[in-house]
Amino acid sequence: MKMSAILKKEFLVFFRNIGLVMFILYAFTLDIYIAGKGIKVTPRHVSIGYVNEADNLIVNKIISHFHSPQFKKPKLFLSEKALKNAIYNRKIMVGIVFSKEFVKNLISGKVAKLQVLIDSTAAAQAEVTLIYLQNILMNFEHKIKIPANIDIIKLFNPNSNTKWFMSLSELMSNITMLGLILIAVVFVREKENGTWDIMLLMPVKGSIIIFSKILSQVLILMVGITISVGLIIFGIFNTPINGSLFDFYLISFLFSFAIGGIALVIAAISKTILEVAHLTIVIMLPLIFLSGAWTPLSSMSPFIQFLSYFSPLRYYIQATQDIFFRGSGFVDLLPYFGAEFLMAVILFYIGYRKIGRLF
Repeated sequence: MKMSAILKKEFLVFFRNIGLVMFILYAFTLDIYIAGKGIKVTPRHVSIGYVNEADNLIVNKIISHFHSPQFKKPKLFLSEKALKNAIYNRKIMVGIVFSKEFVKNLISGKVAKLQVLIDSTAAAQAEVTLIYLQNILMNFEHKIKIPANIDIIKLFNPNSNTKWFMSLSELMSNITMLGLILIAVVFVREKENGTWDIMLLMPVKGSIIIFSKILSQVLILMVGITISVGLIIFGIFNTPINGSLFDFYLISFLFSFAIGGIALVIAAISKTILEVAHLTIVIMLPLIFLSGAWTPLSSMSPFIQFLSYFSPLRYYIQATQDIFFRGSGFVDLLPYFGAEFLMAVILFYIGYRKIGRLF
C-alpha cells in the first residue's frame, strides 16, 4: 500500500506537468521520426576482412586501396566461414571473398565475379562502402580492360534502410537521456520544493521510497517505448522485428534500472533541476559515444572498444539490433542480458548507497 501510494503520487505529479508530458511525447515520437527520416551517417574507419583463395598480386592491389580514414586495414581470413562468423560477431563490417575463379576469369578475359558480404545494420556505412568498392573495380576495369562483376550479399538489413537503423539508435539515445533526467528529477524536485525533510518524516522506509520513485519513472519510460515502437518504429517506418518483442522489453527494463543507478548519483549531488540537466549532458554523451549508436564498435580504436564494455548502452544497443535485424533468440541474447543485469546491479547499488546517505 505504501509503495502504491508513492507510485500514485509520482504519476500525478508527472501528468500535472503538461510541459514535461509534451516533451516526453515529442522525444518518443517526432524526434524519432526526424532522426530516422533526415539524419545521414558518414562512415569512418570501417572494418574490412577478406578471404584470398586466389593468392594473386591483383587481389593485394585491390585490397591496398582500402585505407584510412574511411577504412581500417583489411584483415585476412583463412575461410569464408571464419569471415561470416566475424561479421556476425561484429568484429568486421564488410567481408570480401576472392575465389580462385575470380583471378582465373580475370586472366582469361572473362567476367570476374567478386563476392561481398556486408552487415547492413548500419545502412549508410554499408552503402558508401559498396560505392567505394565499385569505384575501385571500375578503375581496375579501365586500366586492365577486364570486366568484373560484384555479387553483393547484404546481411541483416537487405534493403539498406537507413531509417530503421537511425530511428532505433535515436530511440535508445532518448531512453538514455530521459531515464537520467526523469529519475534524477523526482528526487531533486523534493529538494527544490523544500519537501525533502517532509518526505524523510514519512512512516516509510527509505529503500521503499527510493525504489518506488525509480519504478514510477521506469514505467513511464516503458509506456514511452511502447508508443514509440508502435507508432513510429512499426507504424511509420515499418521496421521488421525478426526476434522476440518480449526480449526487447526485457532488455529495455534492465537498461532502465542501469540508467536509474547513474541517475541516483546525479540526484544525490544535485541541488537543482538545472544541475541535473548539466550533469546529464556530461554523462550521456560519453555513454552514447562508447555504445556504437552512431559508429560501429569494430570501427573504433582498441582502447575505445575496451572502454565501451563499461557502458550499459553498448549491451542495450547490440541486443536490440540482434533482436530486430538478426533475429537472435533468447539463448543467443543471454550474454547481453547477463551483462546488462550485472551493470544494472552494480550501478543501482552505487546509486542507492550514494543517495541512501541522505535518508
